[in-house]
Amino acid sequence: MSNIKLGYITCKNIKEAKTIAATLLNKKLIACGNIVPKIKSIFKWKNKVVENSESILLVKTNNIKIKKIISLVSKIHSYENPCVVFIDLKDGNKKFISWVKKSLK
Repeated sequence: MSNIKLGYITCKNIKEAKTIAATLLNKKLIACGNIVPKIKSIFKWKNKVVENSESILLVKTNNIKIKKIISLVSKIHSYENPCVVFIDLKDGNKKFISWVKKSLK
């Protein structure tokens, strides 16, 4: 098992996703980011059902960087309560996982 994580961050648009990705990359908090440019999100916020277009930013990182990522994204994100969650990457291409680890040093 590796200590590599996949982060899922929803953003108001592709511009915000690119800004967040670039900031995290420049601070060596992520190895890379992938942007899914347009999704439709439906959720309840402040007792109202909301339907918005958003972008998804997927990031690869390690356990050590998670708290810093959450803190930084919370500061620069346009949302009051941004979605920033992580899941374990237990299996996968060993060369890719090695590249992620090297990229974060």
